Amino acid sequence: MKNYNPIRIYRIFHLLLTFFLLIKKRKSLFFIKPVKADGLSLYISSLGASFIKLAQILATRSDFFSPKYLNELKKVHDSLPPMSESELNLVYDGSKFAKFNPYPIACASIGQVHEAFLDDGTKVAVKLRKYAIKEQVKADIKIISFFNILFRPLFSHYTKHSVEAVISEFSATILQEVSMRQELVNLEKFSKIYAGQNIKFPRPYKELSDDDMLVMSYEDGFRFDDKNAIKAHNIDIKKVINDLVLFYVEQMLIKGYFHADPHPGNVLIDKNSQIILLDFGMVKFVPNDTRLAIIALLKAANEQDYIKYITACKRLGISAYETPNTLLAEFVERIFEIFSNESLSSTTMQELANEVMQSTHKFPFKLPQEAIYILRVSAIIEGLGTAYIENFNGVKDILPILVKNIPRAVGVKDTLVETFVDEISALPEHIHAIKDTFYKASFGELEVELSKLQLSYFKKILDEQIGAIIFGLVLIFASFFALLLNDDNKILASVLFVLGVIRVLYRR
Repeated sequence: MKNYNPIRIYRIFHLLLTFFLLIKKRKSLFFIKPVKADGLSLYISSLGASFIKLAQILATRSDFFSPKYLNELKKVHDSLPPMSESELNLVYDGSKFAKFNPYPIACASIGQVHEAFLDDGTKVAVKLRKYAIKEQVKADIKIISFFNILFRPLFSHYTKHSVEAVISEFSATILQEVSMRQELVNLEKFSKIYAGQNIKFPRPYKELSDDDMLVMSYEDGFRFDDKNAIKAHNIDIKKVINDLVLFYVEQMLIKGYFHADPHPGNVLIDKNSQIILLDFGMVKFVPNDTRLAIIALLKAANEQDYIKYITACKRLGISAYETPNTLLAEFVERIFEIFSNESLSSTTMQELANEVMQSTHKFPFKLPQEAIYILRVSAIIEGLGTAYIENFNGVKDILPILVKNIPRAVGVKDTLVETFVDEISALPEHIHAIKDTFYKASFGELEVELSKLQLSYFKKILDEQIGAIIFGLVLIFASFFALLLNDDNKILASVLFVLGVIRVLYRR
């Protein structure tokens, strides 16, 4: 029951209340103030794996948090002390390898990695799931979900959906991360899909792995942020960053299956300047409609066509259906002016962008689940670039690479002849679709399909209207009930009746 310790539950409540107060721009609730910014990262780390992962997701939300708190969220590292000797013995019995190093070479919140040797002398990496971490994560999800239900009525419609998207995505992802068997499946699938890329992946030993342990080939390399090693081996870091960006173009825009956690500890570089990708616990799939909306957004961004950019944002579900395009276009134009200004340092760019994002907290923004990790990956890659290239930023350095690959992402062939053949072969299908449309129209069977964004807007309006009517009817019934209880309640009953009628008739 230590996961449900009252003191720990209160600390979780205080952390979630802090997020609520910061999102709502409030200073306190019932005299309880948020955790101070300078102590936030340590506070989160003390609560363990679940809250480290949650903080990493929230660190992408510059529309939610001030720069001071956002910087603290970005400081939260996926690193905790290793298991004790007694816990290690409960997780691993030492019988599968000729030699096993009990001291981990890497330790994160959910698992830790050890060196080991097979009977034939082959060196392998053994990733062990930490003792009782699965039970702790499940308990944390229950606690977070409970407090979210308490806070939910206090959020606006779109903020509520954004917060719930974060919690939903976090819950689904972390449950997958605590399963070494799921990571094995992810690694095998990833290695197969991207076999032709100039990226190395560990080779899994399926017969030695289970849900508590993943055994892989040992890959030698140095961390992406190890500047001394990169300098000593004369690594062309610009080429490496370009390779990483191109690989993520392939993942997110073309294949739609991507590694969602490329932090410096998971991206190694070998002596031959080849990238080695590790840790496949957080692998995500981008739905095709989302992928196409991202492509449209990138194309509009490159052309600086702000109206098309806003339309793409709405297709992605980031901005609300009813948000005025002119208002959003002004906001987007300000952001592009900042990141297109080559005279600004990357730090100044980020500070100015944060100021603009803070001005949008009243906009009806929301963030779909699949967009959360795309933002996180983009932020991490930009961070890696900033570490080596002065004034590196996504608009100036990454966007041209993305745009160059848009034809491949939408299936355009390399030559004009191949494209022409593709279009000709698809012509009968297009003609049949046009005939089918005219046929349905002539018989009054043509259907109009609303977008998810429009349906979300209509649901919001209906919820607000129905809620107002129900509340008004409750007041009216309460007025009759007050009279039934006592005739002396005429004044109270009259007030309740009038308020109820006003609420029903004037629902704005």
